[in-house]
Amino acid sequence: MALVASTAFFFLERDRVVAKWRTSLTVSGLVTLVAAVHYFYMRDVWVTTGSTPTVFRYIDWFITVPLLMIEFYLILSAIAKVPVGVFWRLIIGTLIMLIGGYLGEAKYMQAMSAFVLGMVGWAYILYEIFLGEASKINAQNAPHSVQSAFKVMRLIVTFGWAIYPLGYYFGYLTGQDVANSANSLNIIYNLADVLNKIAFGLIIWGVAVKESESLHKT
Repeated sequence: MALVASTAFFFLERDRVVAKWRTSLTVSGLVTLVAAVHYFYMRDVWVTTGSTPTVFRYIDWFITVPLLMIEFYLILSAIAKVPVGVFWRLIIGTLIMLIGGYLGEAKYMQAMSAFVLGMVGWAYILYEIFLGEASKINAQNAPHSVQSAFKVMRLIVTFGWAIYPLGYYFGYLTGQDVANSANSLNIIYNLADVLNKIAFGLIIWGVAVKESESLHKT
């Protein structure tokens, strides 16, 4: 329900910001909407069968996580001309991370090998937003408010997203029995989804409102 409420909030707040920020708020609303719909699916399956199919969670992530990465590109595009290579590098890193996780959780690949593959994708994303071209554009062209938002978004990708590999580790690499593994995995993943997806959108909303209000004053 928090994801549903966030969706309504982001869509309604679009009218409060100037045009160049509306796409970012729309994407934030789509992220929370897609996540909410898939949680309804997973809840119904859990009530009926007592299990949470991996495929539903990854259908969600294959849609929402690339959208979250696109947000970095969008907020930079609102203040500077950004090479399309930044977009594709973020998307490629995201797909490597997700594919690795799915192959391990669906047992198409040995759990530790898939874990390492997913971590490589995550590391690639971190490099781009901390040391790569996206980071340099932010430092050289963005006003203070955008730079602050970019930095906080980086912290979410670093520390908030660290919850997901922790969930994978406790779910598949600790030797727990199946029931305890599933419980650990679901609790950790659910917490991470609510925290990361809503917080990401709120950071973008904050900078969009601040930038829009400063433009109206001038």
